[in-house]
Amino acid sequence: MSKLSKSNSYTEKDLDFLLSPAAIRQSAEAIFDLTKNGKTHFTYHPEKFEGVVDYVIEVIKENYPTLDIPFHSRWGHFRAAGIDRVTDVLDPKIKNLDLREQARIKLDLVITSVLLDAGAGAEWKYLEKSSGKTITRSEGLGVASFYLFMDGSLSDSGELKATAKGLQNLSKEKLCEAFQVSPLNPLVGVDGRLALLKNLGQTIEAKQDIFPGGRPGNIVDYLNARYGKSFTGAQLLRAVLDGLGEIWPGRIKIAGVNLGDIWAYEKVPGALAAFHKLSQWMTYSLCEPLQEAGFVVTDVEKLTGLAEYRNGGLLLDRELITLTDKKLAEETHRPDSELIIEWRGLTIALLDRIGGAVQKKLHKSPSEFPLAKVLEGGTWWAGRKAAKALRVDSSPPLKIESDGTVF
Repeated sequence: MSKLSKSNSYTEKDLDFLLSPAAIRQSAEAIFDLTKNGKTHFTYHPEKFEGVVDYVIEVIKENYPTLDIPFHSRWGHFRAAGIDRVTDVLDPKIKNLDLREQARIKLDLVITSVLLDAGAGAEWKYLEKSSGKTITRSEGLGVASFYLFMDGSLSDSGELKATAKGLQNLSKEKLCEAFQVSPLNPLVGVDGRLALLKNLGQTIEAKQDIFPGGRPGNIVDYLNARYGKSFTGAQLLRAVLDGLGEIWPGRIKIAGVNLGDIWAYEKVPGALAAFHKLSQWMTYSLCEPLQEAGFVVTDVEKLTGLAEYRNGGLLLDRELITLTDKKLAEETHRPDSELIIEWRGLTIALLDRIGGAVQKKLHKSPSEFPLAKVLEGGTWWAGRKAAKALRVDSSPPLKIESDGTVF
């Protein structure tokens, strides 16, 4: 793998590397090696590995007995509680539009929804008026954001789209109303979520090369102009990072470029640990509408797992890794803390290994059963199942101080 420049003057090549899946794997593998050598806050227990793989496969077969698994993406959350809101609510409204415009609308929806997807907290819930169902956590956030989009609140004209002006004009009151936030129904990181959407509005207005016309969904036109009808998962991720990097608050910059979900950590090459969690989650989520519009996305298996608390929680709750100092489980940790950076790095490294073992046991190749399917079918749900078995509220095993922009 590439090595970053040792000096403080990073090159264009360094920047290209940092905005790639290879950078995520490099820092993750370094953290895994450090852990095996007793130099992080965690202990790795290789004797637990096969048991975790079998647990994930058990969950995959519970959720998807035929192994016909979609990518791990936001679209599954729009279908929470057994209701396909995309087919029932969205598709009838756009069916007479051409395929490219349908893709723009669906990308407008999913890009804004992913940015609203950081952890909700254990107390928040969403009551869907049409079904009477109460939905929590990521699925609840997905459904709430779906209706926020469907009622035209992200467009300055009230149309079924997201626009630069509509996003910048979104008020905290409207966001709280859409997500049913109240003192009795608190949502973690409301201000952070609102800031991301406003920043998105400013960014797509400024970056007309990637978002022509000032709509997030118009990234489809940029992709078509640059790559034609076929591009790789890494190229799609880079488009997301180039297009949306400026929206992240107060992060590390190199040559004026906001690196996003990359954190200072002295023990890895270049002293930077890369994750790009929400950006990869978004990349996985862009695939479905792009494919529906006739685009081909290749090499998706080269993207990484997602360094978030469900996948990371699986590792801790099933004791594949444990805290060296158990007292740290009682403390609250910031995303830029060494402990959280190490936890996230271990999550990436071990998801690669779990994914490979799952593919082998299911007799599937990486291309036909990429990590995006292992995440959706197994590890994410296995993390939730493991959490629920240990804690009534299904909360993560570590306490995280979230601002609504990382997890």
